Amino acid sequence: MEEPEDAAPPPALRSLLPPREFLCSRKGQLLLAESVLSFIIFICYIASRAASFMTAPLLEFLLALFLFFAYASKLNEKFKGLYWPLMDFLRCVTAAIIYFAISIAAVSKYNDGASKAAGVFGFIATIVYAIDFYITFNDLVTFLKQGSSDSPEGHKSE
Repeated sequence: MEEPEDAAPPPALRSLLPPREFLCSRKGQLLLAESVLSFIIFICYIASRAASFMTAPLLEFLLALFLFFAYASKLNEKFKGLYWPLMDFLRCVTAAIIYFAISIAAVSKYNDGASKAAGVFGFIATIVYAIDFYITFNDLVTFLKQGSSDSPEGHKSE
């Protein structure tokens, strides 16, 4: 049986890339920005005298990359046992606080250019993570309001 000429199999790399709809979404762009910034900060800390700070950007890079592919492949819809927005909210809050703290330390304590660059990128990452946790917080509030609208008397009668 012959295959149609129009239906060429997708290249192997194309199947690994996330869908275009997710990349154009606000969450996809925020997670991509967080991953890129965390990787740049990680590289800057490796090249600087503040190499002791390299663990935080590495962990944040890996977490942002994991959530990027988890949301892109819709794992959050398959695994309902985890409440993904809460996990994402806690990740963003802790990342913003950690990046802010280590950026202040890197800019004020170390004099080399790589530490200063890591600090500046860290402040930018703090802003990106703060935007992400603000948006995720609004989603959490909406979810909690929907959950509290169920009357407890209706549950007693069941």
